[in-house]
Amino acid sequence: MAMDIRPEVVWLVAGFVLVIVELMTGTFYLLIFGVAALLAAAAAWAGASFAVQAIVATIVAIVGSFVVRQRRLSLQGTGDNTPMDVGQAVVFETWVDEASRIARVRYRGAPWEAEVAAGATPAAGNMLTISDVRGNRLVVGTVVGGRAR
Repeated sequence: MAMDIRPEVVWLVAGFVLVIVELMTGTFYLLIFGVAALLAAAAAWAGASFAVQAIVATIVAIVGSFVVRQRRLSLQGTGDNTPMDVGQAVVFETWVDEASRIARVRYRGAPWEAEVAAGATPAAGNMLTISDVRGNRLVVGTVVGGRAR
């Protein structure tokens, strides 16, 4: 006995699977393809031929992908790229390698490796300001008034 699966069911399953996978990836492209499949399912339910269903899915996927790509490109060049940590205070703990200006500091309750600026001469407990972030290393500079509590 052969099982006859209706085209709108196939499109619906494909659409929902794509939307669910999109929720795990966060790229928005799979969301567009999922919506395209769901609209093709609507066309199938309305009685359109497979060619019309495929054209609906293709057009929605192409236009949606173009919109997502344009949106991503427009957001790339905007905004301030300064790391959010710049300007925040850290507490100097100890030198790791004073000759190369590498120290251990406490920031947000955790120890961090930091590169101390050339002009700064901190002592244990001094508060410093973050001036940059390079990879996972903070760059700290001027001593902020006094010692941490």
